[in-house]
Amino acid sequence: MPAPRLPDAAPPHELQEALAFLEAYHAETGAPGLAQRRQEVLRGGHLTLSSAELTHGARMAWRHSTRCVGRLPWASLQVRDLRQVTAAPEVFAHLCDHLRAALNGGRILPILSVFGPGVRLHNDQLIRYAGYRQPDGTVRGDPQNVALTGHLQRLGWAGGPGTPFDVLPLAIETQGQVTLFELPADAVYEVPITHPDCPGLGALGLRWHALPVISNMTLEVAGQAFACAPFNGWYLQTEIAARNLADEGRYNLLPAVAQALGLDTSRRRSLWLDRALVELNVAVLHSFDAAGVRIADHHSVTRQFQHFVELEAQAGRTATGRWSWLIPPLSPATTPVWHEQYDDTELKPNFVVQRPAWREQRSACPFLGK
Repeated sequence: MPAPRLPDAAPPHELQEALAFLEAYHAETGAPGLAQRRQEVLRGGHLTLSSAELTHGARMAWRHSTRCVGRLPWASLQVRDLRQVTAAPEVFAHLCDHLRAALNGGRILPILSVFGPGVRLHNDQLIRYAGYRQPDGTVRGDPQNVALTGHLQRLGWAGGPGTPFDVLPLAIETQGQVTLFELPADAVYEVPITHPDCPGLGALGLRWHALPVISNMTLEVAGQAFACAPFNGWYLQTEIAARNLADEGRYNLLPAVAQALGLDTSRRRSLWLDRALVELNVAVLHSFDAAGVRIADHHSVTRQFQHFVELEAQAGRTATGRWSWLIPPLSPATTPVWHEQYDDTELKPNFVVQRPAWREQRSACPFLGK
């Protein structure tokens, strides 16, 4: 018997992705009804994902994320199916709920929220610190966010108090219209950074938010694209201490940390940069532990990644990974991933980085909500 003909009006590649996803979903979950679902797709020319299918697709997308070293708990990802939500105030309310639920009193839960068509966030993370360009060319705050900060100011944000850690508002786009919302204080938990043995480091007044929620990636499942699908895990300490606070293009705090530690910074050969970097990582781990907030370290997470690779092999799958992203920026040669090679093929379902909104023309709604 000849195979059913695909409808002419449907893009063949989307249908093929939908059928491939259904095969994987039913094989991995053991759910019945594959033949019926296939026929529905072939007759109707598209797949309407159930909440269960969307949930597993999002989990697969995390499993396929080649740049993530923390994929071991991929199957525990909680997915909030909010595809019926398309109005900006409702989107904002659900985003605040996401932040509170994911923090979970410090016992952070991995959560992904999927919103309806026409919704997009301009922020690359739900919580970001402003970067204010000063007249002398320096930056107050996070230099990485200068463009985003300017974009939000052009949309109507008046700016924060001007500290190094001003939390940016959210720009929520719905059907081409952008609305700004200030995050409430109870949705943004921040950890003050102190050191167990060096009070001078604590005196620097550093802090970082507890929850990384990525919001500039499109979730692609079964040939469908969900442009607003923010998701979180928990921080790896090197993300904060070896990149965000340490990079010259970010907060560039290693000289100040070295001074607080009393190190000789007159020559790099003294390895003051290395020593300051290690102690800043010690401080971040100490601070998150003291605050009761879940955080991973680069030694444990790379060993967990090894276990993830082993479990994937047992399931008959090859764990993909981009080596340059999997190795930590601190002491990579001391971790097991340093000695390995990985297939960096991008599989589907997956997440795709969006083009920054400030490179596009947008009009803003005058309403600034909280």
